[in-house]
Amino acid sequence: MWKFILKRFWYGILVLFGVIVVVFFLFNVLPGDPARMMLGQRADSASVVAINRDLGRDKPLTIQFLNYLNDLSPISIHNTENPQNFWFLDKMKYGKTITIVSAAGFSLVLKEPYLRRSYQSKRNVSDILAEGFVNTIILALVAMAFAILVGISVGIICAIYKNSIVDRLALVFSVLGMSLPSFFVAILNAWIFAFVLVKFTGLNMSGSLYGVDDFGRGTFLELKNLILPAITLGIRPLAVIVELTRNSLLEVMTQDYIRTAKAKGLSKTRVILKHALKNALNPVVTAISGWLASLLAGAVFVEFVFDWKGIGVVIVNALDKYDFPVVMGSVLFISIILIMINFFVDIIYGMLDPRIRMQ
Repeated sequence: MWKFILKRFWYGILVLFGVIVVVFFLFNVLPGDPARMMLGQRADSASVVAINRDLGRDKPLTIQFLNYLNDLSPISIHNTENPQNFWFLDKMKYGKTITIVSAAGFSLVLKEPYLRRSYQSKRNVSDILAEGFVNTIILALVAMAFAILVGISVGIICAIYKNSIVDRLALVFSVLGMSLPSFFVAILNAWIFAFVLVKFTGLNMSGSLYGVDDFGRGTFLELKNLILPAITLGIRPLAVIVELTRNSLLEVMTQDYIRTAKAKGLSKTRVILKHALKNALNPVVTAISGWLASLLAGAVFVEFVFDWKGIGVVIVNALDKYDFPVVMGSVLFISIILIMINFFVDIIYGMLDPRIRMQ
């Protein structure tokens, strides 16, 4: 088992390294001068040169990449004697560090990964992402809870009333839910429920989890702003869960032990809920574990449409302002979450099915 865990961990590290390489070189070949973005288009040439030197952009691209890896790594090598050295350990930049070993003016230190600073706000990218991540994870979890509860319930009803009008309508909904893009559904829901039917729903077209009091008395929790983005984000996994639950239940209903339960005189509903559902939910659980990771990455468009203050809005605003450190940090942050979730899912699969550990 440990060999399997180490193998999956190594695969995760390789995937993360590949993401870092692609993100770094992609954003470093795009047009745009960070110094001009920070100082404005009217900045003098001397100031632009000084800022680029401070950012390390006057060095060759390979040296910049190695420095970027050094910043991202929790264990990094730094010069501790010469403040003018490109690899100097800047406590103002890296914060608290723990020296592991020192030799010849260089130290191997333990620190928090450094995602650089925003060109626009001058804040640490990690601080910006920490603020947005809380709202994004709340949105994703609520959307997933909505998809699970409604999806499994509708799937059971479809299996009980196979080929009925309810079953056919649910299948049509599943096809639409899996095919329609999230941003289109977000715009449609915002227009219908927050504009056309606003007198009945009372929902806002945009807004985040916390609202600002008009009289300056601070912020307050506004849960109704969570309804539309959560439903919109949950529609696609909901459609998948309905389809999987229905088909899996119908397949399980053909098993011998189900026929035995029916022969004992149990009702169809009781047979499904007490005997068939447990075994039928295995593929549903598999889908749920994968969709939770996808929701975190797929919330970008939904957050932007509803102005939900999460990582999605952070990414869109950063792209609009060419704030590359924020975009790069966001992509890496989401990639790490996806890799971690897939890693733990693989471990759980390996524990449940020994055949997977042999792959």
